[in-house]
Amino acid sequence: MLKRFSNLIDNYKKNNIKISMKLYQIKKSNIDKNGKGLYAKKDIKEGTKIINYIGNIITRKQSDENPKFDNTKPIYLFNLNNRYDLDGDVSWNIARLINHSCSNNCDYEGIGLKIWVTAIKDIKKGEELTCDYGFSYDSDYKQFPCKCKSKNCVGYIVREGSRWRINKKIKKEYRSNK
Repeated sequence: MLKRFSNLIDNYKKNNIKISMKLYQIKKSNIDKNGKGLYAKKDIKEGTKIINYIGNIITRKQSDENPKFDNTKPIYLFNLNNRYDLDGDVSWNIARLINHSCSNNCDYEGIGLKIWVTAIKDIKKGEELTCDYGFSYDSDYKQFPCKCKSKNCVGYIVREGSRWRINKKIKKEYRSNK
């Protein structure tokens, strides 16, 4: 009985050490030249949960009425469901440092009121962790220029499923300027 208890404690210690080891480090970003980003501290396998995106849970009404969500400054807001949002604009939310890329290596995975940043492909040590911010293509899209410089970048932070619209618009403008 004592040996089983000792094994349980050993397993608990191993799992806690494994969970508490950070997979990332904060460094100057290659994407946001004026800011910071998160970088892989070691090779990360596809499907690995890297960091929990945390913040204050607020109502949609609070989001709509708060002037800090006006598109003139960075917004760290996630829609959790029809009633609540997650305001990640808090100093203790390290995941807010993850920058957008049109060739992202991570994605957001929502489980209830929790959001995880998860690797969607194998990530090499030293590589910047990036997500597709998922902004919609609407009349405001030009307010959000993209700086990722990936080969499929359209110049604006717009979700992957809408980038074809910008490409179509660019081609149309190019043809009309010939």
